[in-house]
Amino acid sequence: MLLLLTGCEVPGVYRPARPASGGPFTFYVSPDGDDDNDGMSPENPWRTLDHANSVRFQPGDRLRLKGGERFRGSITLDEDEAGSSRNPVVIGTYGVGRATVAPRGRSAITVRDTAGVEIRNLSLIGDRKALRKGVGIAVRTALPGSRRLEHVRISNVEVRGFQNGISLGADEGAVAGFDDVRISDVAVHHNLESGLAFYGPEFKASRPAYAHKGLRIERVKAYANAGDPRSVERNTGSGITLGSVQNARLTHSVAHDNGSKSATDAEEGPEGIWVYDSTGVVLEKNKSYRNRTGSRVDGGGFGLDNNVSSSVMQYNLAYGNDGPGFLVYSGQATGAHRDNIVRFNMSWDDARKLPEYGGIVAYGTRMKNLEIYHNTVVMRSADLASAESAGSRPPALRLRDGMRGVRVLNNILATDGGPVVATESAYAPGTIQLQGNNYYSTGPWALEWGAQRFASLDDWRASSQQEFLAGEPTGTSDDPCLTGLEVPIAARAHAGNLVPRCEVRAPVGVGPQALGSGLGGADYFGKTLPKVLSAGAAQSGTAR
Repeated sequence: MLLLLTGCEVPGVYRPARPASGGPFTFYVSPDGDDDNDGMSPENPWRTLDHANSVRFQPGDRLRLKGGERFRGSITLDEDEAGSSRNPVVIGTYGVGRATVAPRGRSAITVRDTAGVEIRNLSLIGDRKALRKGVGIAVRTALPGSRRLEHVRISNVEVRGFQNGISLGADEGAVAGFDDVRISDVAVHHNLESGLAFYGPEFKASRPAYAHKGLRIERVKAYANAGDPRSVERNTGSGITLGSVQNARLTHSVAHDNGSKSATDAEEGPEGIWVYDSTGVVLEKNKSYRNRTGSRVDGGGFGLDNNVSSSVMQYNLAYGNDGPGFLVYSGQATGAHRDNIVRFNMSWDDARKLPEYGGIVAYGTRMKNLEIYHNTVVMRSADLASAESAGSRPPALRLRDGMRGVRVLNNILATDGGPVVATESAYAPGTIQLQGNNYYSTGPWALEWGAQRFASLDDWRASSQQEFLAGEPTGTSDDPCLTGLEVPIAARAHAGNLVPRCEVRAPVGVGPQALGSGLGGADYFGKTLPKVLSAGAAQSGTAR
């Protein structure tokens, strides 16, 4: 889905620098060094990255750049180099501070058709030409066959000024990509098209295959990746994108202020954090806010996009995005978008630019078995310039056609007069079922159910046959006592503003038996779930 460019070939190969026998070795590079040195100690370092690229790195070798110094050039590891999980090749720093790699118009570090690599404690800074043609760290393969290359580690790295910050991909001709990937404590910012991205071959629903497996990504900061205003055929400007991955967990990461310069005529827009063509992905305990889109699509906080299955978005916070806080979408008639869960998340004042979305939005072709429960959504829109009437205000929850087997339970859906729910059609409970939700508005209460508009919960319940359990009515329109309905969003918006603070009791949802699935064991703040469940992402009595 994303067009990610490879790094350029490294010019100028010098005499072979690796010792004829022995190893593994540690090689040092410093601006004060000399390429005629042996490079085997801090006292006798090489001077240039071009010279270091003459080495064929073997398992256990290390390349260390002097901390606090700036190095022109780039680093490339090819198919006959690198190491293994037990003896990786390590590229990093020695001395005090981070070393900076500043290539001229190309990628900074390229790992091609190999793995067993660890990249640590570096700053990678691109120039004006690299912003169009380079990648900060490009890990890719075009090898045939189904064997994934194992062991990639990227940690304590800053990347800025490239077309893409960090990308891992299976290029044309490859089926398999990488296994056992760990990315942590990374900042990817002020890149053109994306901060961090995984990609693979075109997805085939008849024979689902995923290029990458076993991803653990944590404490990534992806921000100010602006997008390309000239790119109208594809999306640019996302923070973190996971494509063609299996068994992946992204946690404790932040995406903000991305997509501000993405193309106005683009058919696809950027998102803060999103997934496509993947299975078994967990997005948890992340924040995504103030993400933008130049066009009239996307620009949201989190998304499960085409062909995503058996995946979970949980314990995340989205706010102030141009598009939806949480989007679940299928635009392809593959039937591969199924069995996903959105639970214990918070959305606060999303859909700032695009009221045709909402806080949580779900729709798509042949999508099935989606569960949306215990989320808290606050949608205030009276001050939006685009919301000229109540009918144009974004709802807390928007559901559209193309889905079946959807259940919406125990959510707080709160607005300031906009619709608490808006649907494309009047769905029967067998297609989409709503139970135990709290529908509240500080202004006139409204719920749009297909072509009909209701002004009270009782009237809608009677007409739609929604919000019943074993013949008894469920759901409430009581005040959930959220500070977030009153206070403005600050730059450091806190999830505590979306915690019910009722003196008696927050609105109660249906019990665990009615949900009929694993709840995850804890609320947004990690508190063990009580026997009597309150609606929303935070359970009654949760510590702020």
